Amino acid sequence: MSMRGRHLDAYSMYKRGTREHGFDAFDKEQGPERLLNGVGKDIGVPSWKRSLRHVLVATLSSFLYGYHLGVVNETLESISRDLGFHGDTMAEGLVVSTCLGGAFVGSLFSGLIADGVGRRRALQLCALPMIIGASMSATAKSLWAMLLGRLFVGTGMGIGPAVAALYVTEVSPAYVRGTYGSFTQIATGLGLMGSLFIGFPAKAIEGWWRICFWASVAPAAILALFMEFSVESPHWLFKRGRAADAEAEFEKLLGGPYVKSAMAELSKSDRGDEADTFKFSELLYGHHRKVVFIGSTLFALQQLSGINAVFYFSSTVFETAGVPSESANMCVGIANLLGSFVAMILMDRLGRKVLLIGSFSGMVLAMFLQITSATSLVSRSSGVYLSVGGMLLSVLTFAIGAGPVPSILLSEMFPGRVRANAVSVCMAFHWVTSF
Repeated sequence: MSMRGRHLDAYSMYKRGTREHGFDAFDKEQGPERLLNGVGKDIGVPSWKRSLRHVLVATLSSFLYGYHLGVVNETLESISRDLGFHGDTMAEGLVVSTCLGGAFVGSLFSGLIADGVGRRRALQLCALPMIIGASMSATAKSLWAMLLGRLFVGTGMGIGPAVAALYVTEVSPAYVRGTYGSFTQIATGLGLMGSLFIGFPAKAIEGWWRICFWASVAPAAILALFMEFSVESPHWLFKRGRAADAEAEFEKLLGGPYVKSAMAELSKSDRGDEADTFKFSELLYGHHRKVVFIGSTLFALQQLSGINAVFYFSSTVFETAGVPSESANMCVGIANLLGSFVAMILMDRLGRKVLLIGSFSGMVLAMFLQITSATSLVSRSSGVYLSVGGMLLSVLTFAIGAGPVPSILLSEMFPGRVRANAVSVCMAFHWVTSF
């Protein structure tokens, strides 16, 4: 796969001697002696602390994504009893998956929204349907009201992760970009654990599931509020012809000594892009189609690995195996969080491809344990341990690579002119496969 100089945004490039090794190039460690924009080692690297708070605010969208993935795990039985569809597996499945349909719609438009109003406003907009949808779910009196609320929530889920990936890539110094990108997976893990924690009393306290949905309104409101005080992507500002504003944001993110070189590289990388009219056909038939294919395939394989069966239905699976769902789900959350921290540490050291290979290999081993547990080769008691162990290993290895890498990799590989729309197309494949 060839990635030519004018089709790469220098602001998101890794140090390499040639631009002709697209996929492998991102596996090379970004040495601290180089700046994200090619500035020499004589002035060092910009402080990672300047951009950290902006990245953390953006990852609230990933926290909400994880929370809404897991909020129905412990509460689904209580919801079905209160709303009158207990035992209807089709209805229960729809409560889980309707938000994925909404996420598909949201992801299709996420690129247009991010390019139209900016990364910062797009993250604020993704919080709005999450607030509305969570409120509708919390006050639902029927199955259809619950499904409508979940649909609204899903729309925000579709917009948030795609825009957050863009935002983190475009505001982070290159030497910590992989680490910062892993924050989204950590935030997703924290959201999942948070939903499990708050859902524990649902079976014992009548109507507690409504509190679980109300609780998600607070972080969504915080995201919308705090993004008002966060920086806008300098790349997007420059693309819109607001070079002075881009310089001001670079100064906030990098510090004064690095602004001039950052702007010079940004200007060089985007030269000629604005003269071209973007067409979606470029992503499917043009010279970007190979990267789109790689990204879509990665997201499809990510979801086809079966990881969402764990996140959505682990309570039912563990109870069937005779394991208390509360303690088992806590182990799932811890495994996901632990894997995310490992990814954060290794992402910029080992590279993206190494983590992907290791992650999917670990999930193969986990599935082998699951298969073995269902055979006559082991006793029932041993089979339970093997099954639970395989499930936890699957979550751990997923969080190390298959979870965080695809969105980070795509945001780095696409040129700035098509990045937002290309990521949205690949994310659409993610949601379709997940559904």
